[in-house]
Amino acid sequence: MNKIAVFPGSFSPFTIGHQAIVKKAIPIFDKIIIAIGENKEKKQNFSIERRKKWIKSVYQNNEKVKVEEYNGLTVDFCKKNNANYIIRGIRNSDDYRFEKNIALMNKDINKNIETIFFLTDKNLSHISSTIVRDILRNGGDISNFLPEEIKL
Repeated sequence: MNKIAVFPGSFSPFTIGHQAIVKKAIPIFDKIIIAIGENKEKKQNFSIERRKKWIKSVYQNNEKVKVEEYNGLTVDFCKKNNANYIIRGIRNSDDYRFEKNIALMNKDINKNIETIFFLTDKNLSHISSTIVRDILRNGGDISNFLPEEIKL
């Protein structure tokens, strides 16, 4: 039985913080699906197609990592893809409280889904897509916060 994990998010944009979480997860899972979903509460600066292309460029040489888009509940996407694990990155206690509640709800919906939390490296814990988008919107340089494969 393959250990398949889903790393869901809007990834707008995919940052070096996201990349670090995937790097931690790669040795643990047989397959990781980076699942780009639409979050209606977040204003998207980049199309799903563009985000998908960027993330694929980061993992073009890693057969364990796939990139897909989805709508609806993450647990339904997991079931459709035979994934029993959800990967989430935790930067701080606020992230933990938020993600813990989502993990518990997901477990109520599907008992076979386990959420695995990875702590963000302390040197990356201040990076968030929201802040990166704000820097970009205000004309700042965000290249230090993105994987080198992603060029705007």
